[in-house]
Amino acid sequence: MEYMNKGLVEIHEALKNGEVTSEELIKESLQKSHEVNEKCNAFVTILDDAKGINVTDDILSGIPYGIKDNYSTKGILSTGSSNTLKDYVPFFTATAIENLEKHGAVATNKTVMDEFGMGGTGTTGHTGIVKNPWDKARMCAGSSAGSAAAVAAGVYPYATGSDTGDSIRKPAAYCGIVGYKPTYGMISRYGLFPFASSLDHCGALTRSVEDAAIVTDAMKGIDKNDMTSWDSNNINLYESLNGNVKGKKLCYIKEICDINNYPDANDELKMHLKNFTEKLELCKKLGMEVEEVSVDKALLNAMPSVYVVISCAEATSNMSNLTGFIFGPRAEGDKWDLEMKNYRTKGFSPLIKRRFVIGSYVLQAQNKDRYFHNAQRVRRLLVDKWNELFEKYDAVILPVGSGPAKKLEGSSNILDKSTQVLEEHLQVGNFGGFPSITIPDGFIDGLPVALNITGKCYDDENVLNIAYALEKEMDYKDMVAGEAK
Repeated sequence: MEYMNKGLVEIHEALKNGEVTSEELIKESLQKSHEVNEKCNAFVTILDDAKGINVTDDILSGIPYGIKDNYSTKGILSTGSSNTLKDYVPFFTATAIENLEKHGAVATNKTVMDEFGMGGTGTTGHTGIVKNPWDKARMCAGSSAGSAAAVAAGVYPYATGSDTGDSIRKPAAYCGIVGYKPTYGMISRYGLFPFASSLDHCGALTRSVEDAAIVTDAMKGIDKNDMTSWDSNNINLYESLNGNVKGKKLCYIKEICDINNYPDANDELKMHLKNFTEKLELCKKLGMEVEEVSVDKALLNAMPSVYVVISCAEATSNMSNLTGFIFGPRAEGDKWDLEMKNYRTKGFSPLIKRRFVIGSYVLQAQNKDRYFHNAQRVRRLLVDKWNELFEKYDAVILPVGSGPAKKLEGSSNILDKSTQVLEEHLQVGNFGGFPSITIPDGFIDGLPVALNITGKCYDDENVLNIAYALEKEMDYKDMVAGEAK
């Protein structure tokens, strides 16, 4: 009997009842790791020496999981999916991973990602392209591509991810699973390779809202090594799930959801927005109020540019320590400056180098106010607008992307301008540090699509409970790729 395609509570009960052992679960996860790696290229490292442990009353105890390869893991290769760190083995473990280990979680692999988290396709990792287990001709999105593919393929019930713009939530949408990033600072970022520190969130990819709550409860907590972390002891996400959402108020944004805003919409987009509209009716059936709101189109259209400017600027600063002297393989050169130039020129992918160029440009003294400071001002306008919505509404509900996973052939990081805001609106969750969860809500031509729920900071229990109530009314919980509804 297979167990890795089941939810955490069911697996835990099987362990406690003696139906299966932790060792057997590890063996199943490792076997599936190798199978999925051949098909989807989801892993940088498979931990074949992983061992089962004595099971406790903790739900996560003895159950396998995956770690995105930008989480530092002591004694285990941690590359960030970059050639510049292809041999890097850290001497310490990220706090979030230590917290999971304290709960008895057992890692069986490190997952492929877009290089250093800078990408939305899952195609820029140094080990190659990650393929979607629902259709290997399509992408998983990124940057948490390997984690999403592995969870969707049933390698284990959950994996860690990181989210700087939508890097947990978009891959979850494309792979038919749940992607959750909690309020900024609920989970310590200590030991997470920094991309853009003011936007980076740790989080989880699972196959149910319940599992997302369980995993986040284990990962979260204040950390002396991360000054942006905060005490969430009074928040218990799992215990707060009750499905009672009567009287909750949701809003959706007309400029994003109205099909009339997309005169050249293809069939996938039309079906996706129609499906989303049906889910709004489901919300009403559950006793929630749903209202349409309007947001200045100019402000929405600025969102992707604001993200590029701020994230690239912060990445340029954060990754200035990647010189080839402190971390990674030394490059050739008869002088130190030539060694460093060769290391960075030959080690980074073209996408990373483009982002570093942008980041350096917008931080130059003569450009800083025009680009970086203006981007910060618009970020504040966007966050203020969402906070204004949260004064009246419990959450904003929106469709994720313009349809199912995009095809790998001919893909790029340049999106169709007409649907750019629809594709990238999840970034506002990072601008404001808002809790945000993506759940599957249907299929188009056998491929999953999803919706997103975002709420105000520190209101994670409410956001997850709304998602939980909706999930209960749809037949997409605990799906494994290939089990199309």
